[in-house]
Amino acid sequence: MSEMRMSRRNLLKLAAAGAAAAPWLFGSRAWAAAKEFSLPKLPWPEDALAPLISKETISYHYGKHHAAYVKNLNMLVKGTPYASMSLEEIVKKAPAGTLFNNAAQDWNHTFYWNCLAPQAGGEPTGALAEAIEKSFGSFAKFKDKFTETAVKLFGSGWAWLVRNPDGSLAVLGLSNAGNPLTQGKTPLLTCDVWEHAYYIDYRNRRPDYVTAFWKLVDWKAVGER
Repeated sequence: MSEMRMSRRNLLKLAAAGAAAAPWLFGSRAWAAAKEFSLPKLPWPEDALAPLISKETISYHYGKHHAAYVKNLNMLVKGTPYASMSLEEIVKKAPAGTLFNNAAQDWNHTFYWNCLAPQAGGEPTGALAEAIEKSFGSFAKFKDKFTETAVKLFGSGWAWLVRNPDGSLAVLGLSNAGNPLTQGKTPLLTCDVWEHAYYIDYRNRRPDYVTAFWKLVDWKAVGER
C-alpha cells in the first residue's frame, strides 16, 4: 500500500517537473483552449474622421459589422485546430467558406482602420513614393488606377495596394472577404467598398466615398509597411 502511495507521489512530482521543464507543452494546450479573438481598439476616436466618415458610420461599421465577424470567428474555431492559430494563419490556411470569410473580414477591417487617420491624406514620400513611381509611372497614375478599381469593383469587396514577392507594387480588386495574403502578396493599403462602409454618409455614391478616402489615408503607416 505504501509503495502505491509512493508511486503516486512520485508520479505527481514527475508531472510537476515536466510542466516546469516544458511549460510550452502544458501552457500551449491551456492557451489554445482559453484563447479568444477580440475586437481590436480603433486607432482613433469614433468621431475622428468626421465629416468625411461620420461617427455614426464608424459606430455601425466597427461596433456592429466588425464585431460580428469577431464573434462568429470565435464560435467557428472553437474545438478545431484553428483555435491555436493566429488570425493571419487562419486567413492563409482556411478553405473558402464561412471560416475564411469571418477571419479575413476581421483581418481586413483591422488593417483598414489602421490605413486611416484624421487630418491625413496628401501623397507618400520617401521609399514608398519611389516604389509607386517605379511601378505605376507616377502617384497620379497609381491613384487613378486604385480609384477605378475601388469604384468599379462589382458588388462588395476591397481595393488593395500590395507588394509582390519581387518587390514591385500592384493594385488588386478582391470581392467579398478577399485578402492578398492568400496570393503570397503583402498588403500595404486597402479601401473597404462594402456598402456598410459608406452608405450612411454617401448612400449609393461610392465614388464620393473613395474621394473622401484619399483625404484620410495615413501614408506614414503605409510607408512603414
